[in-house]
Amino acid sequence: MTPSIPVSPQLPLFPHEFSWGVATSAYQVEGAAEVDGRGPAGWDVFAGEPGRVRDGSTGAGSGGHYRRVGEDVGLMRELGVGAYRFSVAWPRVVPEGEGRVNPAGLDFYDRLVDRLVAAGIDPVVTLYHWDTPLPLEERGGWLVRETALRFAEYADAVAARLADRVAHWIPLNEPAEVTLLGYGLGQHAPGRRLLFDALPAAHHQLLAHGLAVGVLRARGARSVGTANSHGPVHPLSEREEDVAAAGLYDTLTNRLFADPVLLGRYPDGFGELMPGPVHEDLAQVAQPLDRYGVNYYQPTLVGAPRAEETTTGGVTLPAELPFSVHEMPGVPRTGFGWPVVPEGLPETLRVLGERYGEALPPLLVTENGCAYPEEHEDHRRIAYLESHLRALHGAVTRDGADVRGYFVWSLLDNFEWAEGRTQRFGLVHVDWETQRRTPKASYHWLREVLRAQAAARPSGRPRG
Repeated sequence: MTPSIPVSPQLPLFPHEFSWGVATSAYQVEGAAEVDGRGPAGWDVFAGEPGRVRDGSTGAGSGGHYRRVGEDVGLMRELGVGAYRFSVAWPRVVPEGEGRVNPAGLDFYDRLVDRLVAAGIDPVVTLYHWDTPLPLEERGGWLVRETALRFAEYADAVAARLADRVAHWIPLNEPAEVTLLGYGLGQHAPGRRLLFDALPAAHHQLLAHGLAVGVLRARGARSVGTANSHGPVHPLSEREEDVAAAGLYDTLTNRLFADPVLLGRYPDGFGELMPGPVHEDLAQVAQPLDRYGVNYYQPTLVGAPRAEETTTGGVTLPAELPFSVHEMPGVPRTGFGWPVVPEGLPETLRVLGERYGEALPPLLVTENGCAYPEEHEDHRRIAYLESHLRALHGAVTRDGADVRGYFVWSLLDNFEWAEGRTQRFGLVHVDWETQRRTPKASYHWLREVLRAQAAARPSGRPRG
């Protein structure tokens, strides 16, 4: 039975060449953590420690995508998307993080890519979505240069098998979150609370990105890009101390990874804080890209430091940091507590264009979506997606933003990191006990949107 659709699926028409997709990540949806030779990841250990994950769940049994991949590709085909962004699990392909490649792991992704191509869906591969192999994490993870070198070897193994059929490659997903939440604040794996001493993790991820771009190009990759998180940062007030704090936060979350990739340099004052031969590394990092991926969820309101810790949207900042975060007043919120501000998406794209000019490649919105607890009909998700797509359409047609595609996060309900199974991002409901899939109202709404968009194309088909 198809749920009623409470919001009209009629949206303004996007350009004919615009790509529509959905996204997932391996650790969040695959499950099968001990199947076919997969090695342990740092997240396996972190999630197993009491108190790390809100409901005590782990990614080991979540999602079931590994065993139900045929069904999931069928759901995407019925939805009408032209692209699927998924991540390869590093510990599934290289269980020890280096050396031996696991053929069964590569075989899984080989079959997935073949299924997608047969269904007319472009594979978009992310090589790293936070599942560092445990042996590398135990030797320092992204705090040490070795991890970047091992990542390049892993990237080469995957590209050697898949580069002939993959439409677009993304080396790393959201390195800012890995640095801040995993190494700076200890709220994600590996649980390190180093504050600004976490900056080497940023540099080594950037180096890994650059090395992987070189490897992918050598293997014949047709298109390579990024998936960096971006969002507007607004000062709490016009007071000088609030403006300065917001500027620093903006640098850490928006510029620390974009500047090196697009301009070949760090923001002022940060280069000297990084390890190794920074100048030589930046030449490797700043290789030309075909697309620049933007993950957009929310703006952030930032002020001067407070005497106590501050929390918003599930992130807690300790008092010793030189800024504080605050709730945005007067806006609705997702189940995560994130403010729903669709206008922040065109603002983000505009700022990127102003900041980087001709250095900015064509854009992809590589993630956008919302989490809510269980509900009978997900009216709020439909309203969220519609408002953000309308805002994106304005950015493309009114502001001239060169955006080539949009990916909904997420196809499936998933293991949502430190929130466990308490937040549901999926267009498709997953029963955690049986792994049964049930398309939600938002799935049916988006299907009608995509049918209307495809009908207006010369070919009448979705584009990947």
